[in-house]
Amino acid sequence: MAASPNRFIPAAVRARADTWLFQKRGVDPGETLLTQRRVFILPSGAGMGFAALILILLIGSINYSLGLGFALTFTMGTCAMVDIYMTYKNMAHLHLRPGRAQPVFAGEVAQFELHLVNRTKLDRYALWVDFMQAGEARHVVDVAAGATSAVVLSAPSTQRGWLAAPRIRLSTRFPLGLLRAWSYWQPDLNALVYPFPEENGPPLPISGVESADGHGHAGHDDFAGIRSYQPGDPMRHMAWRQIARLDPADGGQLVTKHFEGGAVDELVLDFNALPSIMNLELRLSRMTRWVLDAEQRALPYAFRIGATDFEASIGEAHQAACLRALALHGLKEAP
Repeated sequence: MAASPNRFIPAAVRARADTWLFQKRGVDPGETLLTQRRVFILPSGAGMGFAALILILLIGSINYSLGLGFALTFTMGTCAMVDIYMTYKNMAHLHLRPGRAQPVFAGEVAQFELHLVNRTKLDRYALWVDFMQAGEARHVVDVAAGATSAVVLSAPSTQRGWLAAPRIRLSTRFPLGLLRAWSYWQPDLNALVYPFPEENGPPLPISGVESADGHGHAGHDDFAGIRSYQPGDPMRHMAWRQIARLDPADGGQLVTKHFEGGAVDELVLDFNALPSIMNLELRLSRMTRWVLDAEQRALPYAFRIGATDFEASIGEAHQAACLRALALHGLKEAP
């Protein structure tokens, strides 16, 4: 892939030019059309060398009255003029539409889906798409006439909340590479970033409460059987006699006693129950870990934070609602 002509332009100059060009342009809502006012075109490094060669040929042909030199000069000039038109048409009148952005945890890479829609009868080739400031490698996309091509760009997330897609740069040098046409697009697309789950945190805050029959603890009549051990099961429920009879060579595993009635386990994830001396982000991180652990163990859990109060439940929808509440705690609900 040819080197970008931007290397010939100082970074400070490019940054100032970008600011001047887009200081009045904010987020592009919905679908965006690349009109002629949004497409810029300049010679590439190869194009400037090509222009210098044409000039040298022209001067030589004039000095030595070379008819063949004039023919070659004008042919090359015609090719350059056609390339200007074709390079511009390769990008102009494309429709840009934002797609989806899946939620991620802080520190992970967010994926932004974008769609390039070609409603013309002209195929588009070698379109380069990337984020201006994310440092990601450019994606090369072809868009057939009357078709749509999707591209997924990545950007790192650093903190919880809404992560707006960085400004997108589209460029092309098709067909001859003598010129570079480019445009910028700020899609209305945001990814929700959940708090980072705490590592090596405390176990789930499971507490025993009385069942409907009024018994305060699991009695002998409440024993329901033996089941496989699950991480977090109380040590007092371990079925030691059955464990002693297991032969590890036969694939034996730990088992626990299962009770029904009497005392039942209640799992309430309450933000206010955490020590107030803890940092806000650490508390959110711990709540996030507990939500994930409860889902992994298939334990119904109630959830409370601020004005949000969810009854005990389990499942993808419940988990997503809880993680969203944690991600946006103290922040704007909408991006």
